[in-house]
Amino acid sequence: MNSPPEPDGPASGANPPNGSVRLGSIGSGSSGNGTLVACGETCLLVDCGFPLKETWARLTRHGIEPERLAAILVTHEHSDHASGVVPLAHRFRIPVHLSHGTRKRLPELDPDLARPFNSDAAFAIDGVTVQSVTVPHDAREPTQFVFSRNGVRLGVLTDVGHVSRHVAESFQGCTALFMESNHDLGMLMRGDYPPRLKRRIAGDLGHLSNDQAADFLARVLHDGLTHVVVGHVSEQNNARRHLDAAFGPFADRLKELRFATQGEGVAWIEVG
Repeated sequence: MNSPPEPDGPASGANPPNGSVRLGSIGSGSSGNGTLVACGETCLLVDCGFPLKETWARLTRHGIEPERLAAILVTHEHSDHASGVVPLAHRFRIPVHLSHGTRKRLPELDPDLARPFNSDAAFAIDGVTVQSVTVPHDAREPTQFVFSRNGVRLGVLTDVGHVSRHVAESFQGCTALFMESNHDLGMLMRGDYPPRLKRRIAGDLGHLSNDQAADFLARVLHDGLTHVVVGHVSEQNNARRHLDAAFGPFADRLKELRFATQGEGVAWIEVG
């Protein structure tokens, strides 16, 4: 097995200061995901694929107590993104925003906490504008998100099989991106996964390869895009050398390029 990419610095961090827009991750990969978006005092968690005790510990390492979360947003129902949502939401009475299709896949969620939205709808959470974006993935009604506040646009894009025109257009003009680069296609095809799983991962409803992710970044790159975090990196089918080859050419155009890991996520980054 190839070694996973090393985390870019410790994942610990202080509470976000007033007025700032920050991005962080409590962990990213096929064993669990959680992305933090903080706008001033408003802290949002995108997905929760960890057990409650582990989620609590990971949040604390980032300086966030669970009761501070204004909301949880769920991209889709797969266990690495949603298995921890209901326990966390119920324990701390946190509202959960999710598509109607994803809501049907989480029937155990307390209706009083559920905030279902229509595909590609925009809504607000404590002054943060959230634009949901329908994406091609093998789930009931998968969505990703673009968060906006005070002229800062922060996009979160994982679990997408290919970059449709709609996806590319929706993520134009971002200040910061948390984006998937799941696998090196050669490593995936040479690996030990069953053929059916390989086809699923590499298919149009699966996950982005390094090459696809780099192509997407090239399409949305502009002078105002300053921070990129690459996540949802497979520990079995990817390696840092492949990530560096794919994303190294962008380093000079960005203020910051980081790679989130399964174990540590990524430390807070101030993006605006």
